[in-house]
Amino acid sequence: MNYNHSNQNRNSRNRQPQPDVEVEEGQRFPLTIKRLGINGEGIGYYKHKTVFIPGALPDEVVVAEVTRIHARYLDAKIHKIRTKSPNRVEPRDAYSGNVGGFELEHLAYPAQLQFKRDVVVQSLEKYHPRGYMDYELRPTIGMEDPYAYRNKAQFQIRKIDDKVVAGLYKEGTHEVVDLETCSVQYPLTMTIMRAVVKMLQDLDVPIYDEEAESGIVKTVVIRVAVSTQQAQLVFVTNSQKLPKKRELLERIEAELPDVVSVMQNVNPGKTSLIWGEETKPLAGKTYIEEYLNKLRFNLSARAFLQLNPFMTEQLYAEGLKGLNLTADDNVIDAYSGVGTIGLSIASSAKEVRGMDTIAESVDDANQNAKQNGIQNAHYVAGKAEDVIPQWLALGWEPTALIVDPPRTGLDDTLLETILTTRPEKFVYISCNPSTMAQDLVKLTEVYNVDYIQSVDMMPQTARCEAVVRMHLR
Repeated sequence: MNYNHSNQNRNSRNRQPQPDVEVEEGQRFPLTIKRLGINGEGIGYYKHKTVFIPGALPDEVVVAEVTRIHARYLDAKIHKIRTKSPNRVEPRDAYSGNVGGFELEHLAYPAQLQFKRDVVVQSLEKYHPRGYMDYELRPTIGMEDPYAYRNKAQFQIRKIDDKVVAGLYKEGTHEVVDLETCSVQYPLTMTIMRAVVKMLQDLDVPIYDEEAESGIVKTVVIRVAVSTQQAQLVFVTNSQKLPKKRELLERIEAELPDVVSVMQNVNPGKTSLIWGEETKPLAGKTYIEEYLNKLRFNLSARAFLQLNPFMTEQLYAEGLKGLNLTADDNVIDAYSGVGTIGLSIASSAKEVRGMDTIAESVDDANQNAKQNGIQNAHYVAGKAEDVIPQWLALGWEPTALIVDPPRTGLDDTLLETILTTRPEKFVYISCNPSTMAQDLVKLTEVYNVDYIQSVDMMPQTARCEAVVRMHLR
């Protein structure tokens, strides 16, 4: 493994307080950008104080303008670029600097792939799991065409000057930026989104007002199954009511034939959460059908599926390769979702057992096993740390484990359960290298890391997926 920077220069926000530097908000000064931080921001040093500048790239010389002063670091913005990086490219999206999801669109794609491997390095250097200096870090696997891949759009709906808009929050605010186009979204999701916005405008459906906490439609969620071209549309509303529902559904049926499922999710009041607890059908089916690895999957509204269908099979292939299963292996599929991972590897194992805390996902997973004729995979609702000991008590012995946890990483109790259960083969699929590295501190008490394979599931962003192969020491 090749470390490009010393530990001293990594993770600047966590270093000891640096000597005070006399600086004011709005002050400008030239700055050479040394590297990118884990969120894709440029990092330089002003009189030995760390400066974070979104949009700046390594080896660039910029005129930085201070936007905020902290004890350990400064936030700044680019006032002017004096020397451009050879890796700087023109973003396709005009709003790439204003909203999340585009933070690396100004960086050439080969350099994005190198950065994502480097994010893994930074995370390991921060937490120091056992033997991390000797881990094999493989080059990031990327896309041939790193655009038009996102199969799901969750856009906030607001009214600005009597015009209905749909988009994402401007960085650090609750101000919605209207996204009329979006180069990373699968085209059909945007076609449907713009049509729905026009319907809401034409029918004068009450739109949510966050300040007044009034109105109805808060968010529109669209997911497309790329292999079948089926789309699901979900209206997230502030109340049980959906005014003009009949007219809205009539227009959707007439104008959007790809939409086979229309749902309503009720999420009342001011909240940072997109989804409420109640989801009910409005028209069509309650799910859409997607194919992965020649298997058919039913996807309900809240079921988890990777956002990049073009790279999902590649990710799962890396997971299966890492497990190196035989016909005698009993596999635990933790955080199973609708069973996309477990069912994809079931043909290589004796038995797969999985669990998820979302009951609808478990129902989908068992239905997906049934409709694909897979008899050696079974799913239950519950937490892995509760379910696994129950299986052990009944005499079932797992030999392999695959986990794909949320960005928060493994639950502490599940970590202890894994260390007690100790399946011989272990693959950890991470969507957050920072929590992955933190989890490895505990896991490497009993496991050795063979390699880490980064996979780019979200081009143009700072997000990185990684497959960690481990075996018992």
